[in-house]
Amino acid sequence: MNFSVLTSQFWSLAFQGLALGLIYSLVSLGYTMVYGVLRLINFANSEVFMVGTFSVLYLQVYILRIPIGDPALHGIKLIAYLALSLIGSMIVCALLAIVVELVAYRRLRARGANRLASLISAIGVSIALLEGFSMITGARGKIAPRLLDKWSFGEVAGANFRIDQVMAIVMPIIIFFLLDQFVTKSRLGKSIRAVSMSEENSKLMGIDINRVITLTFCIGGLTTGAAAFLYTTVYENTVFNVGFNMGIAAFTAAVLGGIGNLRGAFYGGLALGMLEQFASAVLGSQWKSITVFVVLVVILLVKPNGLFGEAVQQTRT
Repeated sequence: MNFSVLTSQFWSLAFQGLALGLIYSLVSLGYTMVYGVLRLINFANSEVFMVGTFSVLYLQVYILRIPIGDPALHGIKLIAYLALSLIGSMIVCALLAIVVELVAYRRLRARGANRLASLISAIGVSIALLEGFSMITGARGKIAPRLLDKWSFGEVAGANFRIDQVMAIVMPIIIFFLLDQFVTKSRLGKSIRAVSMSEENSKLMGIDINRVITLTFCIGGLTTGAAAFLYTTVYENTVFNVGFNMGIAAFTAAVLGGIGNLRGAFYGGLALGMLEQFASAVLGSQWKSITVFVVLVVILLVKPNGLFGEAVQQTRT
């Protein structure tokens, strides 16, 4: 164990952990939104993220025709291509999330199936997507083209403020702010909160439950798609099982903050990302994934409602 790295590289590790943690936060919002309404964990969300990373790569290589290894773009062309990649990833992930809801949840819910059946169905969709992309890609990793030149704004206290990591910090904060405002102030957001509190009372108030649930999956898909775009832009690669570790980390972040709590998912992702970076620096990168599992187990044992508690305290019958 090398504790001296904490003093020599503290701010650099903190900045990297902040960028990684905010990507976790975006994916964990997908888990949190669905859990808040259905009281179910959408385990297919990790594969929605994986499909999002491949959609970014496919869009850039085969539609925008950006060859692997070409120099980074600049100016208006760079902004346009980044925007198209972001929008494309969000749309693909949102549509896939809606399909997951229709296939894995709605039909079972209409037939009055218990939650275990829905959970198994979601896991089945996750495995199908995972194995499907494993066969399509030959289980090999793919390299994404470099759109963005990784230049730096400068160094402060040893922390290198690289453009892609700054973008991975600023964009999730903006998305979280907009989502928080939407859920708390818009009419559709209030419908989501009403269904999360009581589905039966929401029906009596004339709220279309299926519409709200579909909207919830769509929002989760949009945030996961944004995370997939940022991940591909920062790390410039993907593989068929990239969603596994990301899904575990994002789920841990949601549990850490208090699953069902939007702000808890945001801060849980931040805390987990920074803890993961510090643990990797001290213990070695091979302990990175183990850190996530340890945090998950400790939280479930010590404070299962998370640091901020669940947003909805009522227990459904």
